[in-house]
Amino acid sequence: MITALDSAVIDANCEAMGVSVSHLMANAGAAVASVLLTRFPGKRIAFICGAGNNGGDGISAADVMNEQKNVTVYLVKPREAIKSNNIRSILSNLTCEIRDLSDFEPDLHDILVDCVLGTGASGEVKPPSGKAIEIINKFKGTVVSVDVPSGLGTKLSVRPDITIALHDIKEGMTKENSGEIIIKDIGIPMEAQEGIGPGDMLRYPIPSKNSHKGSNGKLLIIGGGPYYGAPAMSALAAMRVGVDIVRLAVPENCTPLIASFSPVLMISGLSGNILKLEHLDRLLELTKLHNAVLIGPGLGTSAETAETVRQFTKKCTLPMVIDADGLTAIGKDFKSSGKTVLTPHSREFEGLGGNALSAIEPTKHLAKATNSVILFKGRTDWVSDGKKLRYNTTGSPGMTTAGTGDVLAGIVGGLLSKGMNCFDAAAVGAFISGKAGEYAFDEKSYGMIATDVIDNIPKVLKTYLRG
Repeated sequence: MITALDSAVIDANCEAMGVSVSHLMANAGAAVASVLLTRFPGKRIAFICGAGNNGGDGISAADVMNEQKNVTVYLVKPREAIKSNNIRSILSNLTCEIRDLSDFEPDLHDILVDCVLGTGASGEVKPPSGKAIEIINKFKGTVVSVDVPSGLGTKLSVRPDITIALHDIKEGMTKENSGEIIIKDIGIPMEAQEGIGPGDMLRYPIPSKNSHKGSNGKLLIIGGGPYYGAPAMSALAAMRVGVDIVRLAVPENCTPLIASFSPVLMISGLSGNILKLEHLDRLLELTKLHNAVLIGPGLGTSAETAETVRQFTKKCTLPMVIDADGLTAIGKDFKSSGKTVLTPHSREFEGLGGNALSAIEPTKHLAKATNSVILFKGRTDWVSDGKKLRYNTTGSPGMTTAGTGDVLAGIVGGLLSKGMNCFDAAAVGAFISGKAGEYAFDEKSYGMIATDVIDNIPKVLKTYLRG
C-alpha cells in the first residue's frame, strides 16, 4: 500500500530515469482496457474523465478500445482545461463519441468508468468534479474506478463496484470504499520505488508563505569536547538544508572556536572539556526549546561522556539522530523508544551488532532490533525502518574526505527538525548529501573537502525542489 505522495514520488523518479509519464499512461490505459474487455465484453462503456492524469488514463484506455462499439468519453471540463499535450493528442485521435458531462445519458451505458480525480487530489471536492461524482453515484449500472475512487477520503467520493489500482493499492482503499480491488502492473521499474531519487525531494517540507522564525525547524546539536569541527559542520549543514535555528550544546573549550565558524550559530556552553553527567538535566531542559536533536559529532569516547549519551538517549523524547561517537556510546544493546535515526558507517554498523559484509537484510534486521531507522553509509547508502528498505546511489569518490559524515548527520537532523519522519528524513538526507558531494566533486575533484559539500546543499535544493 502506498500513499498519494509515494505515488507522486514514484512518477517523478520514473521520469528522472527516462520512463515518461506518457509511457506510463499508455501502459495504464492498456491495463484498464484489458480489464474492461475481459470483464464486460460487448457492454456499453462510458468513461467520465477529468482534466488531469487520472482522466488521461481513462482517455488512454478509450484509445485502446477505439475500435470497439459503444464506447463514449465524457469530459468533466472543457478540452482547453487539459494542460497535458500528450492527453490532448490522444483525445484528438479518438474516433469514439466525445461529449461534455452535461450531455450525460445514463440509460445509454452499462458500465461507467470513473476517471475524474486521481491520487493527486487534495482537500474537499469542488465543482465540476463534485457534480461528476454525484452523477457517478446515481448510476444504476456497474461503476469501475481507475487507480483510486475519485474523492476518496473526502465527504464526497465515488462508491465503485471495482477499482483498478495501478501499480499498487493506495492508502485508505478498502473493500468497503473501493469495491473489488484489481492491481495492475503498468511497468514502473522497481528502482523508481526502492531507489531514492529526485522525486523524493517532493517530501521536503516547503515553508509556508506565512511561516515565521522558528517555524521551519529548531535543531539542538550535542557534540564537541575533544573535537570542535564536527559539530560545527553538522550545524552549518543543517542551516543550509533550511533549518531556521540551530543551537549547539558543547563543552566550553569549544565555544569560541565554533563561534568563529559562523555568526548564525547559537551556542550553549557546558562546563569543562567533555560532555559529563552533570550536564544531563540542562540538556534535557534545552530539548523543550527544539524540534529535534543530533547527538554525537566530536564527543570523543571518554567513559563519562558515553554514559551521558546513554542516559540522554533514554530520556529524550524528541526525534533524534545519533551519529559518530554517539553510536560508539550506545553500543549493541541500544533500543530506541521510537523516532530515532542511526547513521553508522561499516565499522560503526558492526559495533551496533550488524553484519557489514552484507548490507541489505542486516540493515533491516538492525533497524528492527534497535527500533530505529538505520542509514547505513557507504558507496550505496541503505535506509531501513525494519520493514521498508531503500537505497541511495548519489555521491562522489571525493566523499571519503573527513567530515562528510558530520555533514550528512546535520542534514538528516535538520530535516527531522522541519517535521519529516525518520525514514523520509534519512532517505532525503542521503540524496541531498550525495548530490551536494557530486556538485563539489565536479568543481574541486579529489581536492574537495567536507565544507564544499555544505556549500553545495543550496544548489541541490534549488535544482530539485518544486514549488
